[in-house]
Amino acid sequence: MNDMSVVRAFLRSIGENVNREGLKDTPARVVKMWSEVFKGYDKAKRPKLTTFPNGADGLKYDQMIIDKGYFFSHCEHHLVPFFGSYHFAYVPSKLVIGLSKVARVVDYYASKLQIQERLVKEVVDCLEQALEPSGIALVMKARHLCKEMRGIKQINGEMITSDLRGVFQTNQSARAEFMSLIANGR
Repeated sequence: MNDMSVVRAFLRSIGENVNREGLKDTPARVVKMWSEVFKGYDKAKRPKLTTFPNGADGLKYDQMIIDKGYFFSHCEHHLVPFFGSYHFAYVPSKLVIGLSKVARVVDYYASKLQIQERLVKEVVDCLEQALEPSGIALVMKARHLCKEMRGIKQINGEMITSDLRGVFQTNQSARAEFMSLIANGR
């Protein structure tokens, strides 16, 4: 069974007429969308992480760097979206990274069926391996449509996950500074 046949079978299973005018091109559109929103399964699309030596230009940076962004993913239990924001921070040691790379890593790992707990860990594992920082932290806040549109139907609920390592785990003042900055930077 090819991908478009799967979409047609789905449409039939929910009672739709796959030959109706509005649905004729839907299977092709869905298959095309799948290749985009589930690109996290394609190892060739994993982002290249360009890092730079910290201090190569004479300035060694040893303070917290924070990046905020947004992500979209799909719940592996119900195949519906969950989406929200993230706050990423690291304290560089030997290497620094362009912040667009952080967003690319988040997007790559979010682009497969996920649970938020695994997503936060995969992102941190990847960036920690590339950077070997003094500390690394990620907080993700997301709305889950599996909770909002079915079951309990709790609208605007938010799940928050975090992974804090290095100085963010061992140094209370670094952890407090990070938490304060992301709380105020909504």
